[in-house]
Amino acid sequence: MRISSKGNYGLRAAYELACNYGEGPIAAKQISQHQSIPLQVLEQLLFLLYNNGLIKIEDGPFGLGYMLSDEPDRLSVGDIFRALEGPVQIAGCVNSGEKEHCHREKFCFSLIFWKMFEKKMEHLLDGYSLGDLSRLA
Repeated sequence: MRISSKGNYGLRAAYELACNYGEGPIAAKQISQHQSIPLQVLEQLLFLLYNNGLIKIEDGPFGLGYMLSDEPDRLSVGDIFRALEGPVQIAGCVNSGEKEHCHREKFCFSLIFWKMFEKKMEHLLDGYSLGDLSRLA
């Protein structure tokens, strides 16, 4: 399993916002420089986070600025990943929204295992807040 650049960059951007929480809006350029995220990529990620209600956009002293929509301790790593990557999905057969189901679905130990794994992964991601991350550095 591998986390995409989108998830990694998005988490780094959210971390930067958490570390600066309460200090007003931060320019995308500043986040880009501090976290070594290409500016164009960062702007796309910030748009996704904004559309999911995780950040706010306000006018700052140097143009548009970004800030978390809530306290860092109230926003989880899982919130960030779901906004950027969608729901945790380890195996396609686990998603009940799939149109085609495996003929083994009713008795497949693998399906049962992957469902348990996904729940644990969600629990793990939701168990860490952005505040927790900001206190690591």
